[in-house]
Amino acid sequence: MNKKIIIYVLGWILNIEAVFMLPPCVVALIYKETSGIWFLLVAAVCGGIGFLCTRRKPANMVFFAKEGFVSVALSWIVLSFFGALPFYFSKEIPVFEDAMFEVISGFTTTGASILPDVESLSKCMLFWRSFTHWIGGMGVLVFILSILPLAGGYNMYIMKAESPGPSVGKLVPRVRTTAKILYGIYLFMTALEVVLLMIGGMSLFDSLTISFGTAGTGGFGIKNNSMAFYNSYYLQGIVTVFMILFGVNFNVYYLLLTRHPKDALFSEEARAYLGIIGVSILLITINIYRGFGKCLCCIPPCCIPGSFHYYNHRLLHG
Repeated sequence: MNKKIIIYVLGWILNIEAVFMLPPCVVALIYKETSGIWFLLVAAVCGGIGFLCTRRKPANMVFFAKEGFVSVALSWIVLSFFGALPFYFSKEIPVFEDAMFEVISGFTTTGASILPDVESLSKCMLFWRSFTHWIGGMGVLVFILSILPLAGGYNMYIMKAESPGPSVGKLVPRVRTTAKILYGIYLFMTALEVVLLMIGGMSLFDSLTISFGTAGTGGFGIKNNSMAFYNSYYLQGIVTVFMILFGVNFNVYYLLLTRHPKDALFSEEARAYLGIIGVSILLITINIYRGFGKCLCCIPPCCIPGSFHYYNHRLLHG
């Protein structure tokens, strides 16, 4: 196993995480929050360790499947550990295990949370929490591949091992070009959602954090009642549409950009994905529509006392 190249990749992970921690520092400055200092300190530590790991480029830059899987596994551990430190040191999430859970949930775009009152967090912590979704949505290792030249096509093993974001295939001969195309699409879609949300009256901070949560499809929000807080069909509709769009395999968008619409729209994966969403929308619509008159739970033998359908029936009809 090429241990030096693994250390080299981990060093770049820390360097990039240090850069990613700078935007929360800016947010802290704007809102005059002292907790932002922890992002600066942790970023300095990440940058220092990353510099030591990357100052000498390994002589052997060849990367195989074994190195790819080890690098990905260790990268997520390192990324999550340092990502949890600002939460823990600021005492906004005072238990380190809880801070780790929250950050891992963000980076893996799981969306689970230990926070009973998310609005109690400072603005910079809310920004970082949502930003972890955006970082994990495509995968930080894909970002690294867009800037880090590894030997030949062997760095495809990182892309195959990197699973949190959209399924990645080798779209073009050069892997770095593939990564740049995918991140270009990702950035454009995120920026477009931010603009559309701001048109609907949402503030820049809210638009950014909501878009980050949408892009990762994990759903981290900044309000205790999530999108219900905004009470706007336009804003909720925008988030819904982009949640669906971000869930599509990004290879489909590449095929659309290269004028291969038939290959994109008629792929088995795309048809199955959109079909499941379409059928779900239809069933939910029918259930809601019939609920105004006779709800679906009125059909025997659904109304069993103690069941969900029973309480749903009582809620609708008293």
